[in-house]
This record gives sequence, structure tokens and C-alpha cells, in this order.
Amino acid sequence: MHNFLNGKSAAMMLALSLVNVTAAFAQDDNSSAKEEGNRNVMLNAASANGPREIQIGLPSADVNVLENGLPVTYATNPHSVNTIWRGDASLSHQGLLKIAETAITTGNIGYAVNSFTQKGQKGFNGTLNYKSNHFGLQEFSLNMNGDLGSDWYYSFNMYQDFDPGTFKIKSTPYQDRTQIYKALLTKKYNGNRGEFTAMYRYANSHSVYNYATSGAPFIYVGDGSVKEYGDFKLGTTSYLPVDNDMTYRDMRTGELKQTSLYDACLNKTSEVTLMNNYRFDNGLNWKATLKYDHSRGAFVFQSPMSIIDLKSDANKGVYNYKYRDIDGQTKAYDGQYVQTRMSCLNAGKIDEALFTTELSKKFSTSTFRLGVNEWFYHIDYCSNTTMYDQSVPADGSYALRIWDANKRDSYFYDFNKNASEYYKGSENKLALYFTHDWDVTNKLNLYYGARLEWQKLKGENAAVKNAKGEFVGRFADYYLGATAPDKTKIAPADLSYNWLNYDFSVAATYKLTDNFGFTGDFTYIVQHPKFEAFAPAALPNTDKISVPLGRAGIYYNNSWLSLTSLFSYISKTNNNSTLNLQHGSEIKAAPLTYDIQTWGWTTDAVAHPFKGFDFHFLFTYQKPTYKKYETSITFSDGYVGNINATGNIVAEIPQILIELDPSYMITKDIKLWTSFRYFSKTYANINEAYYFNGHWETFGGLNWQATKRLALGCTVVNFLNQTGAKGSIAGAELITKDEAKGIKNQIMTGSYLRPFTVEFTASLKF
Repeated sequence: MHNFLNGKSAAMMLALSLVNVTAAFAQDDNSSAKEEGNRNVMLNAASANGPREIQIGLPSADVNVLENGLPVTYATNPHSVNTIWRGDASLSHQGLLKIAETAITTGNIGYAVNSFTQKGQKGFNGTLNYKSNHFGLQEFSLNMNGDLGSDWYYSFNMYQDFDPGTFKIKSTPYQDRTQIYKALLTKKYNGNRGEFTAMYRYANSHSVYNYATSGAPFIYVGDGSVKEYGDFKLGTTSYLPVDNDMTYRDMRTGELKQTSLYDACLNKTSEVTLMNNYRFDNGLNWKATLKYDHSRGAFVFQSPMSIIDLKSDANKGVYNYKYRDIDGQTKAYDGQYVQTRMSCLNAGKIDEALFTTELSKKFSTSTFRLGVNEWFYHIDYCSNTTMYDQSVPADGSYALRIWDANKRDSYFYDFNKNASEYYKGSENKLALYFTHDWDVTNKLNLYYGARLEWQKLKGENAAVKNAKGEFVGRFADYYLGATAPDKTKIAPADLSYNWLNYDFSVAATYKLTDNFGFTGDFTYIVQHPKFEAFAPAALPNTDKISVPLGRAGIYYNNSWLSLTSLFSYISKTNNNSTLNLQHGSEIKAAPLTYDIQTWGWTTDAVAHPFKGFDFHFLFTYQKPTYKKYETSITFSDGYVGNINATGNIVAEIPQILIELDPSYMITKDIKLWTSFRYFSKTYANINEAYYFNGHWETFGGLNWQATKRLALGCTVVNFLNQTGAKGSIAGAELITKDEAKGIKNQIMTGSYLRPFTVEFTASLKF
């Protein structure tokens, strides 16, 4: 399932690359010209506790958050960043790495959140952060650090999150229950030239929100707008059945097993990190960081699929749906709608050892850096999938699990038939990279760098071929050891690959005057598929993935205005994806490889027109389009589902984005701020058949530095109280424009805007 989602994420992130931000020029160890400014990465309209995604060209399972120079998780499916990292009191710094910096140091193209753990300092220091909202969120973050004498320092961090979400569910009192602990011990040596730190982290997280918020019903009007379905309130009514238990067939053994959804999404991490920094007499700096992580990663999807209208003329008498009441008695279901839901229980045992070392030196007009990555990742992963049907209540009540008594006598069916996955083995990346930041003259600055990377994959998966050399595909009750309908024995298939990847980047800024100049950059990256691309029933395209990104424009700075305007181009070849296509009640997986291309124009400005007032403005026009996007699949009744989206606008991506961020210091201690983000019309399926009108995401708040040690804040999310749908529409990929013309006021399901939320924060220094 994750390959289908990552395909869409890749498109989204590629398009969002055109959101340019102005460089921040602070020159300390953590926040430097490597980072970009004017972007609050934690101000997120999609999540109450995770960083905002401003990334490009890569699936979400790639590096998107770094801590102490290493990725927080090597791959975010099944081990998501939010289960091990939060932007809390344990961090001394957070920033956003430039695209070129991310490409050279990690081998990925896109923005990356850059963070550093708070180390011990002289004396005793403490920070206690608290956040709540009117839905009942309770979030605590504590850092205590100090010195032990003889140049020894300590730091202890605790994070606790009790988040019930914006609607109540029955499977657990919390949609996010996360606890993270960090302990650091630091020794400074050789006259403070050297610093060695050992850090231990333990994390335990149940990310229920991944499946609890995956879809909701609404009425698609037909003109890009939606209206609520009966008493179901988008964002504040649960669309999950009361039942918490799931039955599935183990992909590895074939056994039928039961688990609770809460247990299925358990993530546990035990991690040790060693860091050493040393400054030599000749000005040479050496940094080395080693991390070993042993964890269980889990990611549960609950994807709404097709909706059946039981009271339509075509369906009368066809189905015989039943449910069990509170006493366990079987009763007939007399509702109008039934929806199929696919559950993907993704989980894996993970061991990763990541090592990065760098040498750097500042000269009179330049800084040179040479680095090595040795990143090893081992995983034993499978995704067990199961299907069930549920009611679609119009009265806002909890949905019921139901079953068609004409076909089966239990809730769950088609075990592992649709999006089940399996792979086991290791991925290793060994890379050498360098960067050179050079003031050629007092008017011309050049930044350039390159990376050479050896990628090795070795392991097994379940992409099984039959006697004709064709991939068998998944079928009901699929598992390792099963026999396919064509008599093929399902056994793990070995895989082994060795690839050479490379990146290079160059950026130039020329000052025509003290205030005005030209800026541009070009980054080119060559990758190959990561291990997770081998999870589905067919092998991915293993040709090279090339991503060129070029931007050029002007900048202007004076005492009250900083402005940058750029034209951009980016493309990406050989995106691997798996579409789950629906026809009637049947779902089939269709693998495909496609390209994406985007042109765009971005203008970013920060103004300080008068004392106390700041204003940030960002405008982006972009046109991301699919290239070579063609696939087809034949269903059991002979129907051939064809998709040809070549030339279409990438689904879920707006062509116009606007950000307006005014703020005003009412007094030296009180700040009033707002943030308005506009997203224009987006298509809700690949064929451009359905679409959603543009919408605003709004934030506002008041921050008060009450005393030297106490800061208070109030933030309102979605203060315009906009409601509506976004993203894609479930089960709609095969619908064409012509078919959609006659569809009006029809019930559908999809994602939705985060509801109106009032948040309260407090931070105490002691």
C-alpha cells in the first residue's frame, strides 16, 4: 500500500519544490548559509504534532528530518518520523536545509528539517513546555541540563503526548500516545578543543491518527465544492467502527491471527548515538556521528474504497448485509450505503547503523568540507492486508462493521489479496561528498559540491513469477508457502543489486549593486530505487532515477525589504508506484512507472515597513504534469481499466500557492501574528475528472513573554472555520472526465481540512 501513497507523495513534493525561501545568513555551527529562512516548519495544517512537509521529488519514506546530522529514520514506512522525533524542548536548534545541501549530504533532493539535540551547559538549566487544545490535547516536554564538574555535562529530556484528536474513537482514548526519552553525557577535552557526547533515546508511540483520520464521507456537489453528509461533521465526527480487533493472515506463515488496531500501530525504538567534534590548531574541524537503532516500526492504513448504494435499482436484492448488535445477535442492515475498507497492517523489525564524518576548514574567502556517509539498514517487513465492509451512517453515529451473508459469514475477507507486501534484507549506502562555499570576489559567491554514492541491496521479496515468467500477483489468502490459482508455489524471491549514484550542485549569487543582484542554482541527482520499492507483487523499474532542478532570478534587499523572485524547472524520471484500481467491488493493483515535470515562478518577500511590524509574502505559480503515465489492468469480468494521464496536472497539487504572514509587536513582550495560506483548485483523481475548489488554511496567535522565564501563547488553527475536502477521492482513479460530468450530489469519501482548533502553550525556563 505504501508504494501507492508514496507515488502521490512524490508528485506532491516535487511540485512543492518551487516554493522558494530566502536564505538565512547566520554563521554559527548549526544555523548557517546551508539553511533557508522565512518558513515555520512546525506550523502545520495537516498535523498537530509533526513538521510541515516542504519536500520535493521523493516519496515520504525518504529522509525528511535530520537530528545531529543523521536521518531520524532511514525510511519512514514503517517507522515514521513522528514516532521518534518531535520539535520539543530537547532541541537546541531547528532549521530547514537548502535543496542543494540536502542533495549533497544525504543523496536525496528536497528540503530537510535540520535539528540538533540540546547538550549540557554550565550551571543548571531547565525548560518545561506545555501545549493543550480545546479538544483535550495534553503535551509535555521537559529538558534539564547542567555540568558535573571537570568538563563533564549532562542533559535529560522527556516528551509525553496524550492527544485524543479532534473526534472521539472507541479503539483507544488517544489518537496519538507518544513518549520519548533522551539522555546525554558530554565530555569536553584538550582545552575545549574536543567534545564527545553519548546519547541514548527510547521512544514508544501509538500513531492511531494514521488510520483514524484517513477518510470521511461527504457529498460531492459537482462544481468542486462539497457539503456535509447528514449529521456527519468533517473533522469532528469519527468514521471508524467501534470494533478495535482485526483478523488477518500472516504473510510469512499463513496463520490466521488477531490483533487490535492499537497494538498493530505500536512503534518502539532503542537508540544509541555517539558524537565527536574536534578543532585542530590549523583551523581544521572534524565531526563524526555514529547511531545504532533497534526498533519496531509500524504504520496502519485504513483506506476507504468503493461505496455501494444498496437502495439503487441495480442493487436491490443483490446484497444481504448483516450486523451484530450489542448483545451479539445477528440483524439485517437496512441502511442505504455500504463502504469497503482496506486495512494495511505494515510492520517491520529494523536495525540500522548510520555513520557520518566530516572535515571542514574556513579560509579567508571560502569554506571547504569533505564528508563520508556509511549508512546500513536492515529490515524484516511485511504488510498484512484485510478487507471489511462498514455502514455509512448519516446521523453522525459510529459506523458498524457489516457483512454480506450471500457471500460470507464473517466480517473480514480477501486476506492479503490487494496491497500485501513483503521484503527482508539490507540496504547499504557508502558515499563520499564535498562542498566549497567561495566568495570569488566581493560581488560574486559560488557554492558547489558533489557526491558519489555506492548503493547495495541484498535480500528477498515476494515478487514471484510463474512458469511463463509472468508475475503471479496477489490473490486471496496469499502468503509465503501458499499455492497460486495457476499452481505456482509462493516462495521468497532473492534479489541483489549494486548501483552507483551521484549528485552535483552549483549555486551562484552576483551583487550588481549593494542592494540588487542575480541568483541561481542547479542541482542534478541520479538515484536508484530504495529497498521499499521491492515490496509489491512485481519488481520495480530499476533504471536510474534522474532529477534535474534549476532556478534563476533576482534579489533585492534594503533596510526594510528583502525580495527574491525566481523561475524554476524540475523533473523526475522513473517514479515507481502501485495504483489500487477499483471496478465494482473488485480491487486490483496496477504497477506503473512514470515521469513528472514542473515549471514555476516564485516570489518571496519579507518587509519591515515600520517599527514592530513584519510581513512575509510568498507567491508561487506552478504547472506540474505527468509524463508517460499509462497503465491498464483486466478485471475478473473482462472489464479493462485503462489510465492515460500523460499531460495531466498532477493530482492533489495546486497551481497557485500564496502565503501571507503579518505580525506585529504590540509591546516589547506581546506579539500578534497571523498566517494565511491559499491553495488553488486541485484535481482529486489522476484523470482530472473530480476536483476541489481552492481553499485557505489560516493560523493566528498571540505570544506573550510574561516574565523573563515564562512565555505564554494562544494559537487558533483554521480561524476562518473553513470545512471541506482535500486530497483525492477514494476509489475514483478510473473515473473519466466524461463520466464525471453527470455526477452531482453523490456521496464520496476522502481527506478533509483540519477543523477549527484553539491551542494554548506555555514555556517555563528555570
